[in-house]
Amino acid sequence: MIPHRNYPPRRPRVRENVNEAIRVREVRAVFPDGSVEIMPTMAAVRRAQELGLDLILIAPTAEPPVAKAMDYGQWQYENKKKQHEAKKKQHVIQVKELKFRPNTDDHDYHFKKNHAIRFLQEGNRVKAVVQFRGREIAHVDLGKKLLLRFAGDLSQYGQVEGQPRLEGRNAHVIISPAKAVVAAKEKKPGERKPPPSGQAGIPPQNTPVN
Repeated sequence: MIPHRNYPPRRPRVRENVNEAIRVREVRAVFPDGSVEIMPTMAAVRRAQELGLDLILIAPTAEPPVAKAMDYGQWQYENKKKQHEAKKKQHVIQVKELKFRPNTDDHDYHFKKNHAIRFLQEGNRVKAVVQFRGREIAHVDLGKKLLLRFAGDLSQYGQVEGQPRLEGRNAHVIISPAKAVVAAKEKKPGERKPPPSGQAGIPPQNTPVN
């Protein structure tokens, strides 16, 4: 039989920068009625609690620090919502690698080129690698020629970061998405360019309207 162990009780989780946990002497307190007052922290806490609210430190680096009287649960919800929206807008740039051989046929080449175009349109970088095996290393020029062709075919979608480089038995080149492609990606779906000023909704002259 396993002997019973007396574990110490868990301490309640302390809310940082809320009510009594605020470790500054005075704050610029903001209340729901719009009033703003510089006052001792404990006095601001008591006034917030009289309103059935919490005092939350929202700008600790200000002089004096700014605290707002509001519902703690609502403040948490708004913070999480802001973080979620920021995460949705954030785009992590990845490096997508595509591998070739010096004698890659046209079908495989165009297949990978289309993949590269999609990667660049998504805002990612593309690393094209030509692998040399065995005696193929004697034909490095063919690999570099293929990489230059690849970069040229993608010039509308990306910009080459330097010339093809040979590292060991691999030659590679890195292509970054063009600024115009990134700007088009950031444009909201369905967003249209507004018509010139004064011409909205006016059909061109000499054009029949059904």
